[in-house]
Amino acid sequence: MYLQILQNTPRWVFALFIALLWLGLRQTLTRQMTLKRLLLPALGLTVFSLYGVLSAWPTQPLTLLCWLLAAGSAGWWVQRQPVPAGTRYDPDQQRFTVPGSWVPLATMLGLFMTKYVVGVALAVQAGWVHEAGFPIVCSAVYGGFSGLFMGRVGRLWALALRTDRAARQWDASSPVA
Repeated sequence: MYLQILQNTPRWVFALFIALLWLGLRQTLTRQMTLKRLLLPALGLTVFSLYGVLSAWPTQPLTLLCWLLAAGSAGWWVQRQPVPAGTRYDPDQQRFTVPGSWVPLATMLGLFMTKYVVGVALAVQAGWVHEAGFPIVCSAVYGGFSGLFMGRVGRLWALALRTDRAARQWDASSPVA
């Protein structure tokens, strides 16, 4: 059965897996990035997550509500956490220095595997689309991943705002030559 599932998986799914693996492995290294560069993958993965909900359960508004609640909760939780040690923002260059971490790889592959397993489950057990618990749990998991991605960007954006504010205050208080 597993071999048949893999054989019936479209080739683009494997290409997407490799792309996410490559993107996630790159994030294990310390790097400098702009806010835009941080935001685009997070937005893309959030859209992928939302698509997972809307494509599987387009006529069930409760799934969208579960996605929103989970995304909001996870995003709020991530924003409340301190930025990782070594994270800095340079207001002059408008760039972040972000230490390497395995967490982005784990969350990207977690979202990918969720989407893949849900797709396979719905192909094998089509009736699960209409079950009460399955869509709600899946939507909450999708939303949780989206909240992790967007919360991370929000936390870094807040760091940039605090750093910019502190730099402006320092400039205003320094003596004029």
